Amino acid sequence: MSRPCIALIADPTSSEGCREYLARAVELLTGAPPVRIDSRHFATGGTGRAVRDGDRLRLLVPQEGLDVVPDVVVLYEIPPHRRRSLAAFQELLERHGVVTLGSGPDAWRTATEKNLTVERFRRDGIAQMETVVLSRPSAREAAGAFERLGRDVWARPVVGTGGSDTFHVTTPAGLADATAYYARHGTDWMLSRDAGNVTADGLRHQFRVFVLGGRVVHAREHLQPAPDTPCNTCRGATAVHIAPRDLSPRLGELAVAATASVGLPFAGVDLAEEHGGVVFEVNVQPAFVDGEVEVRAVAVPYVQAHLDACAPAGGGRRGAAPPTAVALGPEDRLPAR
Repeated sequence: MSRPCIALIADPTSSEGCREYLARAVELLTGAPPVRIDSRHFATGGTGRAVRDGDRLRLLVPQEGLDVVPDVVVLYEIPPHRRRSLAAFQELLERHGVVTLGSGPDAWRTATEKNLTVERFRRDGIAQMETVVLSRPSAREAAGAFERLGRDVWARPVVGTGGSDTFHVTTPAGLADATAYYARHGTDWMLSRDAGNVTADGLRHQFRVFVLGGRVVHAREHLQPAPDTPCNTCRGATAVHIAPRDLSPRLGELAVAATASVGLPFAGVDLAEEHGGVVFEVNVQPAFVDGEVEVRAVAVPYVQAHLDACAPAGGGRRGAAPPTAVALGPEDRLPAR
Protein backbone atom coordinates (compact mmCIF):
# COMPACT_ATOMS: atom_id res chain seq x y z
CA MET A 1 0.00 0.00 0.00
CA SER A 2 1.35 3.43 -0.84
CA ARG A 3 1.94 6.03 1.82
CA PRO A 4 0.88 9.67 1.72
CA CYS A 5 3.53 11.98 0.32
CA ILE A 6 4.35 14.56 2.99
CA ALA A 7 6.36 17.67 2.15
CA LEU A 8 8.07 19.27 5.13
CA ILE A 9 8.70 22.89 4.15
CA ALA A 10 10.92 24.83 6.55
CA ASP A 11 13.62 27.49 6.60
CA PRO A 12 17.02 25.82 7.12
CA THR A 13 18.55 29.10 8.34
CA SER A 14 16.59 28.69 11.59
CA SER A 15 18.56 27.32 14.53
CA GLU A 16 15.50 26.00 16.41
CA GLY A 17 15.62 22.54 14.84
CA CYS A 18 11.85 21.98 14.86
CA ARG A 19 12.08 20.38 11.42
CA GLU A 20 14.04 17.48 12.92
CA TYR A 21 11.28 16.75 15.43
CA LEU A 22 8.64 16.95 12.73
CA ALA A 23 10.60 14.76 10.31
CA ARG A 24 10.93 12.17 13.06
CA ALA A 25 7.20 12.35 13.73
CA VAL A 26 6.41 11.86 10.03
CA GLU A 27 8.63 8.79 9.88
CA LEU A 28 7.16 7.33 13.07
CA LEU A 29 3.61 7.75 11.78
CA THR A 30 4.05 6.75 8.14
CA GLY A 31 7.20 4.66 8.05
CA ALA A 32 8.84 7.01 5.57
CA PRO A 33 10.66 10.34 5.85
CA PRO A 34 9.10 13.52 4.48
CA VAL A 35 10.26 15.28 1.37
CA ARG A 36 12.22 18.22 2.72
CA ILE A 37 11.92 21.55 0.94
CA ASP A 38 13.63 24.86 1.66
CA SER A 39 10.79 27.34 2.21
CA ARG A 40 12.80 30.14 0.64
CA HIS A 41 12.21 28.60 -2.78
CA PHE A 42 8.50 29.47 -2.47
CA ALA A 43 8.86 32.88 -0.84
CA THR A 44 8.52 36.08 -2.83
CA GLY A 45 11.32 36.11 -5.43
CA GLY A 46 12.11 32.42 -4.92
CA THR A 47 12.89 30.05 -7.78
CA GLY A 48 10.38 27.37 -6.86
CA ARG A 49 7.27 26.87 -9.00
CA ALA A 50 3.87 25.48 -8.10
CA VAL A 51 1.77 24.27 -11.02
CA ARG A 52 -1.57 22.54 -11.41
CA ASP A 53 -1.38 18.78 -11.97
CA GLY A 54 -4.96 17.65 -12.59
CA ASP A 55 -6.72 18.46 -9.33
CA ARG A 56 -3.42 18.46 -7.42
CA LEU A 57 -0.53 20.87 -6.98
CA ARG A 58 2.96 20.03 -8.19
CA LEU A 59 5.94 21.69 -6.50
CA LEU A 60 9.06 22.17 -8.59
CA VAL A 61 12.55 23.39 -7.70
CA PRO A 62 14.51 22.85 -10.93
CA GLN A 63 17.98 23.63 -9.64
CA GLU A 64 17.59 20.96 -6.95
CA GLY A 65 15.89 18.42 -9.19
CA LEU A 66 12.83 18.51 -6.93
CA ASP A 67 9.49 17.53 -8.44
CA VAL A 68 6.79 16.46 -5.99
CA VAL A 69 3.00 16.31 -5.77
CA PRO A 70 2.38 16.32 -2.00
CA ASP A 71 -0.69 14.92 -0.28
CA VAL A 72 0.18 16.94 2.81
CA VAL A 73 2.32 20.03 3.39
CA VAL A 74 3.78 20.59 6.86
CA LEU A 75 4.81 24.25 6.82
CA TYR A 76 6.85 25.04 9.93
CA GLU A 77 9.91 26.75 11.37
CA ILE A 78 9.57 29.94 9.34
CA PRO A 79 11.29 32.87 11.13
CA PRO A 80 8.81 35.68 11.91
CA HIS A 81 10.50 38.23 9.65
CA ARG A 82 10.16 35.86 6.67
CA ARG A 83 6.53 34.84 7.08
CA ARG A 84 4.93 37.62 5.05
CA SER A 85 6.95 36.60 1.99
CA LEU A 86 5.19 33.22 2.04
CA ALA A 87 1.65 34.68 2.01
CA ALA A 88 1.14 34.11 -1.73
CA PHE A 89 2.34 30.51 -1.40
CA GLN A 90 -0.05 29.88 1.50
CA GLU A 91 -2.92 31.26 -0.56
CA LEU A 92 -1.92 28.98 -3.44
CA LEU A 93 -1.95 25.92 -1.17
CA GLU A 94 -5.39 26.92 0.07
CA ARG A 95 -6.80 27.47 -3.43
CA HIS A 96 -5.66 24.02 -4.51
CA GLY A 97 -6.99 22.31 -1.39
CA VAL A 98 -3.60 21.09 -0.25
CA VAL A 99 -3.88 19.67 3.26
CA THR A 100 -1.87 21.83 5.64
CA LEU A 101 -2.34 23.21 9.14
CA GLY A 102 -0.09 26.12 8.26
CA SER A 103 -3.30 28.17 8.20
CA GLY A 104 -3.80 31.27 6.11
CA PRO A 105 -1.55 34.32 6.02
CA ASP A 106 -4.06 36.47 7.92
CA ALA A 107 -3.85 34.29 11.04
CA TRP A 108 -0.08 34.12 10.75
CA ARG A 109 0.14 37.89 10.52
CA THR A 110 -2.23 38.49 13.45
CA ALA A 111 -0.14 36.28 15.72
CA THR A 112 3.27 37.34 14.37
CA GLU A 113 2.75 41.10 14.54
CA LYS A 114 2.11 41.59 18.23
CA ASN A 115 0.37 44.93 17.83
CA LEU A 116 -2.32 43.07 15.88
CA THR A 117 -2.45 40.39 18.58
CA VAL A 118 -3.04 43.04 21.24
CA GLU A 119 -5.92 44.54 19.25
CA ARG A 120 -7.46 41.13 18.60
CA PHE A 121 -7.26 40.25 22.30
CA ARG A 122 -8.97 43.53 23.18
CA ARG A 123 -11.72 42.78 20.69
CA ASP A 124 -12.30 39.26 22.00
CA GLY A 125 -11.82 39.93 25.70
CA ILE A 126 -8.68 37.81 26.10
CA ALA A 127 -6.97 38.73 29.38
CA GLN A 128 -3.63 40.47 28.84
CA MET A 129 -1.43 42.98 30.58
CA GLU A 130 -2.03 46.61 29.62
CA THR A 131 0.04 47.43 26.56
CA VAL A 132 0.93 50.54 24.56
CA VAL A 133 2.14 50.19 20.96
CA LEU A 134 4.81 52.70 19.90
CA SER A 135 6.07 53.63 16.44
CA ARG A 136 9.15 55.88 16.45
CA PRO A 137 7.89 57.71 19.54
CA SER A 138 9.31 60.93 20.86
CA ALA A 139 11.02 60.75 24.25
CA ARG A 140 7.98 62.46 25.75
CA GLU A 141 5.54 59.96 24.23
CA ALA A 142 7.59 57.00 25.45
CA ALA A 143 7.88 58.53 28.93
CA GLY A 144 4.13 59.08 29.08
CA ALA A 145 3.46 55.43 28.30
CA PHE A 146 6.08 54.36 30.85
CA GLU A 147 4.43 56.42 33.58
CA ARG A 148 0.95 55.24 32.68
CA LEU A 149 2.02 51.60 32.93
CA GLY A 150 3.48 51.98 36.41
CA ARG A 151 7.19 52.40 35.59
CA ASP A 152 7.69 48.60 35.56
CA VAL A 153 7.33 47.35 32.00
CA TRP A 154 8.62 45.02 29.32
CA ALA A 155 9.69 46.55 26.01
CA ARG A 156 9.56 44.24 23.01
CA PRO A 157 9.53 44.58 19.22
CA VAL A 158 6.28 44.19 17.31
CA VAL A 159 7.94 41.36 15.36
CA GLY A 160 10.55 39.30 17.17
CA THR A 161 11.53 35.80 18.15
CA GLY A 162 13.04 33.97 21.09
CA GLY A 163 12.79 36.92 23.45
CA SER A 164 15.43 38.80 21.47
CA ASP A 165 15.48 42.60 21.56
CA THR A 166 13.29 42.51 24.70
CA PHE A 167 14.06 44.54 27.82
CA HIS A 168 12.72 44.81 31.36
CA VAL A 169 12.50 48.56 31.97
CA THR A 170 12.14 50.07 35.42
CA THR A 171 14.05 53.38 35.16
CA PRO A 172 13.99 56.44 32.89
CA ALA A 173 17.54 55.61 31.82
CA GLY A 174 16.47 52.09 30.82
CA LEU A 175 13.56 53.54 28.89
CA ALA A 176 15.87 55.94 27.05
CA ASP A 177 18.17 53.04 26.13
CA ALA A 178 15.25 50.97 24.81
CA THR A 179 13.84 53.92 22.86
CA ALA A 180 17.20 54.59 21.25
CA TYR A 181 17.72 50.91 20.48
CA TYR A 182 14.45 50.53 18.58
CA ALA A 183 14.99 53.86 16.82
CA ARG A 184 18.39 52.66 15.54
CA HIS A 185 16.78 49.52 14.16
CA GLY A 186 13.69 51.29 12.77
CA THR A 187 11.50 48.95 14.79
CA ASP A 188 7.95 49.46 16.02
CA TRP A 189 7.71 48.29 19.61
CA MET A 190 5.49 47.93 22.64
CA LEU A 191 5.51 48.56 26.36
CA SER A 192 3.55 46.14 28.53
CA ARG A 193 2.92 46.39 32.26
CA ASP A 194 4.95 43.79 34.16
CA ALA A 195 2.80 40.86 35.31
CA GLY A 196 4.81 40.28 38.47
CA ASN A 197 5.21 36.65 37.45
CA VAL A 198 8.02 35.89 39.88
CA THR A 199 8.00 32.92 42.25
CA ALA A 200 8.60 33.20 46.00
CA ASP A 201 12.22 32.17 45.48
CA GLY A 202 12.83 34.86 42.88
CA LEU A 203 12.45 32.96 39.60
CA ARG A 204 10.67 34.65 36.73
CA HIS A 205 8.20 32.08 35.39
CA GLN A 206 5.52 31.62 32.77
CA PHE A 207 3.74 28.82 30.97
CA ARG A 208 3.74 27.69 27.36
CA VAL A 209 0.61 25.78 26.45
CA PHE A 210 0.36 23.88 23.17
CA VAL A 211 -3.13 23.96 21.66
CA LEU A 212 -4.18 21.76 18.76
CA GLY A 213 -7.71 21.53 17.39
CA GLY A 214 -9.24 23.40 20.31
CA ARG A 215 -7.64 21.34 23.08
CA VAL A 216 -4.47 21.40 25.14
CA VAL A 217 -2.05 18.66 24.07
CA HIS A 218 0.98 19.62 26.15
CA ALA A 219 2.31 22.33 28.45
CA ARG A 220 5.44 23.36 30.23
CA GLU A 221 6.49 25.90 32.82
CA HIS A 222 9.53 28.03 32.07
CA LEU A 223 11.65 29.02 35.08
CA GLN A 224 14.11 31.85 34.52
CA PRO A 225 16.77 32.50 37.21
CA ALA A 226 17.49 35.97 35.77
CA PRO A 227 14.21 37.82 36.45
CA ASP A 228 15.06 40.68 34.09
CA THR A 229 15.48 38.25 31.19
CA PRO A 230 12.63 36.78 29.11
CA CYS A 231 11.44 33.29 30.04
CA ASN A 232 12.53 31.66 26.79
CA THR A 233 14.52 28.44 26.99
CA CYS A 234 16.96 29.90 24.46
CA ARG A 235 17.59 32.71 26.96
CA GLY A 236 18.44 30.36 29.83
CA ALA A 237 15.06 29.35 31.23
CA THR A 238 14.50 25.77 32.32
CA ALA A 239 11.43 23.97 30.94
CA VAL A 240 9.38 21.70 33.19
CA HIS A 241 6.91 19.53 31.28
CA ILE A 242 3.29 19.49 32.42
CA ALA A 243 0.67 16.94 31.36
CA PRO A 244 -2.58 18.59 30.20
CA ARG A 245 -4.51 17.12 33.13
CA ASP A 246 -2.11 18.79 35.57
CA LEU A 247 -2.39 22.26 34.04
CA SER A 248 -4.60 24.83 35.73
CA PRO A 249 -8.01 24.75 33.99
CA ARG A 250 -7.97 28.55 33.81
CA LEU A 251 -4.67 28.55 31.90
CA GLY A 252 -5.90 25.85 29.56
CA GLU A 253 -9.11 27.76 28.81
CA LEU A 254 -7.17 30.97 28.21
CA ALA A 255 -4.73 29.25 25.86
CA VAL A 256 -7.53 27.71 23.80
CA ALA A 257 -9.38 31.05 23.65
CA ALA A 258 -6.24 32.96 22.63
CA THR A 259 -5.47 30.47 19.85
CA ALA A 260 -9.01 30.78 18.52
CA SER A 261 -8.88 34.58 18.79
CA VAL A 262 -5.99 34.88 16.33
CA GLY A 263 -7.48 32.22 14.06
CA LEU A 264 -4.90 29.44 14.33
CA PRO A 265 -5.60 25.68 14.48
CA PHE A 266 -2.34 25.11 16.37
CA ALA A 267 -0.20 27.37 18.54
CA GLY A 268 2.03 27.66 21.57
CA VAL A 269 0.54 30.21 23.95
CA ASP A 270 2.71 32.04 26.50
CA LEU A 271 0.86 33.12 29.61
CA ALA A 272 1.12 33.68 33.35
CA GLU A 273 -1.16 32.61 36.19
CA GLU A 274 -0.83 35.95 37.99
CA HIS A 275 -3.72 38.45 37.79
CA GLY A 276 -6.11 35.55 37.37
CA GLY A 277 -4.30 34.46 34.21
CA VAL A 278 -2.99 36.70 31.39
CA VAL A 279 -1.77 35.90 27.89
CA PHE A 280 1.53 37.32 26.65
CA GLU A 281 1.59 36.05 23.07
CA VAL A 282 0.55 33.31 20.67
CA ASN A 283 3.38 31.56 18.85
CA VAL A 284 2.50 30.45 15.32
CA GLN A 285 5.23 27.81 15.28
CA PRO A 286 6.37 27.19 18.85
CA ALA A 287 9.83 25.73 19.28
CA PHE A 288 10.33 22.30 20.77
CA VAL A 289 12.78 21.68 23.57
CA ASP A 290 15.28 18.83 23.49
CA GLY A 291 14.03 15.36 24.34
CA GLU A 292 11.58 12.77 23.05
CA VAL A 293 8.77 14.07 25.28
CA GLU A 294 7.69 16.71 22.77
CA VAL A 295 8.09 14.39 19.81
CA ARG A 296 5.37 12.25 21.36
CA ALA A 297 3.32 15.01 23.00
CA VAL A 298 3.36 17.67 20.27
CA ALA A 299 5.09 16.75 17.00
CA VAL A 300 3.29 13.41 16.54
CA PRO A 301 -0.22 14.80 17.25
CA TYR A 302 0.51 17.77 14.99
CA VAL A 303 1.52 15.55 12.06
CA GLN A 304 -1.34 13.17 12.85
CA ALA A 305 -3.79 16.07 12.55
CA HIS A 306 -2.52 16.64 9.00
CA LEU A 307 -3.04 12.97 8.17
CA ASP A 308 -6.52 13.01 9.71
CA ALA A 309 -7.39 16.05 7.61
CA CYS A 310 -6.02 14.37 4.50
CA ALA A 311 -8.23 11.26 4.70
CA PRO A 312 -11.72 12.82 4.70
CA ALA A 313 -10.64 15.40 2.17
CA GLY A 314 -9.71 12.65 -0.22
CA GLY A 315 -6.28 14.21 -0.55
CA GLY A 316 -4.32 11.09 0.26
CA ARG A 317 -3.11 8.72 -2.40
CA ARG A 318 -5.45 5.84 -3.21
CA GLY A 319 -4.76 2.98 -0.88
CA ALA A 320 -2.62 5.05 1.46
CA ALA A 321 -1.67 3.16 4.57
CA PRO A 322 -3.41 4.52 7.67
CA PRO A 323 -1.17 6.04 10.34
CA THR A 324 -0.42 3.76 13.25
CA ALA A 325 -0.06 4.33 16.97
CA VAL A 326 3.42 5.38 18.04
CA ALA A 327 5.42 4.29 21.04
CA LEU A 328 8.78 5.95 21.50
CA GLY A 329 11.80 4.12 22.77
CA PRO A 330 15.39 5.13 23.58
CA GLU A 331 16.33 4.80 19.91
CA ASP A 332 13.83 7.56 19.04
CA ARG A 333 15.58 10.25 21.02
CA LEU A 334 16.79 13.22 19.05
CA PRO A 335 20.38 14.35 19.56
CA ALA A 336 20.86 17.23 21.96
CA ARG A 337 21.45 20.59 20.30
